[in-house]
Amino acid sequence: MLGVTVLEVPQWQGSGSRGAYRLRQGASALVGLFPAGQRVRVDTDGQPADSRDGVAALDTLAANLSAVRAAHANARARGRTVVTVGGDCGVDLAPIEAAVAAHGDRLTVVWFDAHGDLNTPASSPSGAFHGMVLRALLGDGPRELAPAKALRPDQVVLAGVRALDLGERAFVAEHRIRHVAAAGLANPSVLVDEVAATGAGCVYLHIDLDVLDPEVFGAVGTPEPGGLTLEQLITAVRDLASRFTIAGLCLAEYEPQDDGDREVLTGLSAALASVMDDDAADGTAQEVERLAARA
Repeated sequence: MLGVTVLEVPQWQGSGSRGAYRLRQGASALVGLFPAGQRVRVDTDGQPADSRDGVAALDTLAANLSAVRAAHANARARGRTVVTVGGDCGVDLAPIEAAVAAHGDRLTVVWFDAHGDLNTPASSPSGAFHGMVLRALLGDGPRELAPAKALRPDQVVLAGVRALDLGERAFVAEHRIRHVAAAGLANPSVLVDEVAATGAGCVYLHIDLDVLDPEVFGAVGTPEPGGLTLEQLITAVRDLASRFTIAGLCLAEYEPQDDGDREVLTGLSAALASVMDDDAADGTAQEVERLAARA
């Protein structure tokens, strides 16, 4: 992927999963699957930390945010597009913040995730920031993890989300956030139409691997049944890329379990690489199709 920097962000403290420590290994494994012109490992704090103001490890997450902001800005200053690899979903705060700064009202964020990540410190049952990051990006989060400019609710489309807390459901309804359920993604045009309805000129793709059905891919901390197949996710990404400019993307929440994880991840990362690089080899595309057909 010429002109693309892949940022490895091994942050795990934003996760409430029992296996959160494995996110560090997950980030390292994921970054190696991308044929990047340049890979950068962000130096994050690897230690656990106390909760504060309703957020687990708040001070550590704030320090990590500063590090990701600096690394992302350095890559962008050299004219490079950025792919962010986590780590927990909280690693995507700085990249989406940067996309908002670069594209303004033309940007729509497509949130591929089993969860809405729309809690606040007051509403979160766990205090884990990975369940709050989208709400923080919408301007309603801890001060230490606030974006420079918030997204508007009409700049967000939830995709494949199927586990919302009561407060999150109320927030989605009140703010009329667009939501394409997993079943709706069986018809790829539904998601494209919802994104087009936002007036988007470009799209940022946030992909939490738990958007996939656990029978397809279960190496995540908070699996939820009723998710996407690999083919559905790849098709959705490709269709969005054929219609809109991709402003950036993030892949997060991989907790390695066994070698069987890698086949699904190889297919997905190849598809994402092809989206980011129009010159992807024909052989890569064929490999993606083979793996997607097997999922």
